[in-house]
Amino acid sequence: MSKTIRLDKYLSDMTSETRSKVKEYIRKGRITANGVVIKTPETKVDTESDEICIDGKQVGYVEYYYYMMNKPQGVITSTEKGKTKTVMDVFKETEVNCPRFDELSPVGRLDKDTEGLLLITNDGELNHKLLSPKNHVDKVYYAELRNPVKASDIEIFSSGLDLGDFICKPAKLEICDSENKFAAKITISEGKFHQVKRMFEAVENEVMYLKRLSMGSLVLDKNLQLGEVRELTVEEIIRLKEI
Repeated sequence: MSKTIRLDKYLSDMTSETRSKVKEYIRKGRITANGVVIKTPETKVDTESDEICIDGKQVGYVEYYYYMMNKPQGVITSTEKGKTKTVMDVFKETEVNCPRFDELSPVGRLDKDTEGLLLITNDGELNHKLLSPKNHVDKVYYAELRNPVKASDIEIFSSGLDLGDFICKPAKLEICDSENKFAAKITISEGKFHQVKRMFEAVENEVMYLKRLSMGSLVLDKNLQLGEVRELTVEEIIRLKEI
């Protein structure tokens, strides 16, 4: 979407340079807008129609970024720096460079020992839509369990499991292989703290391994290794926004 912003903000948003460094570039005449040298940082430019260049190299404007991460175990879903490694620390270790990295945040949370799909974006509106209870966005997990899944578990999950402090919405529990009833897929439309683990605990079972496979229309890329990140395709973004 087109909008008008200050030239120095435009450049600081789209480069790794600080606002003061960008202003220095502008004052030195290194920046052009539509072929004209601009030397005032506060000059307003249109993010869509104006062609902005640094030393003759065009710098396009992108407002929102969308990334898929295959979250590894042992890291927490947080943007805050601390003693424990975060998913944003993992992001920094990849070769993916986002000019607006400081604006990014994960959508929802995965437990420290849970692997799989994690959406990371600076699109606050989409973040809110995906997490809003009223939208009932399905999340699919693969679980390996201490005990085999029973037929009665499937019925209990589908009827809405009572965890004491809240009653889960109906969930879909599927045995992955008729020969291996220790592995299952579960689809939930909520995201309560430790929900999947607590649901299995409620039927006297224990999750030994947990991986998120999908969130809404977004499916974990099978080619994405643990700890890797890639940008979403245009099609994936469009489908996600069709909530």
